[in-house]
Amino acid sequence: MDFVENLKFNNDELIPAIIQDASTGRVLMMAWMNVSALEKTVQTGKTHFWSRSRQKFWMKGESSGNTQSVKDIAYDCDGDTLLIQVEQEGAACHEGYRSCFFTSISDEGRSVQVTEPMLKSPEEIYGKGT
Repeated sequence: MDFVENLKFNNDELIPAIIQDASTGRVLMMAWMNVSALEKTVQTGKTHFWSRSRQKFWMKGESSGNTQSVKDIAYDCDGDTLLIQVEQEGAACHEGYRSCFFTSISDEGRSVQVTEPMLKSPEEIYGKGT
């Protein structure tokens, strides 16, 4: 994976990965990758990430079944952000929405609005709360 040399990882050896629906262009989520997660993503064609909160390597959909099949991996001109286009199976968000970006600021910042329907509740997906 020679292209890894072109990437700039932060001090924690992580790089942000923006996950985008390949067919619609909708941004689904953002997560962090280390070199191992990126290598596993390239090898398997399924997205893998590093959880900063859990300090754990994980594959998207390993507990929910909502996997992401990789269609393209690109990086920005600075080499410090990845853009991964995927085919999303089910909800991308652990809260049951298609995208993690389901809340918009409205009314000049005085309120927020949920902008898409919940596909499944977290209880339905995981059998417990988030």
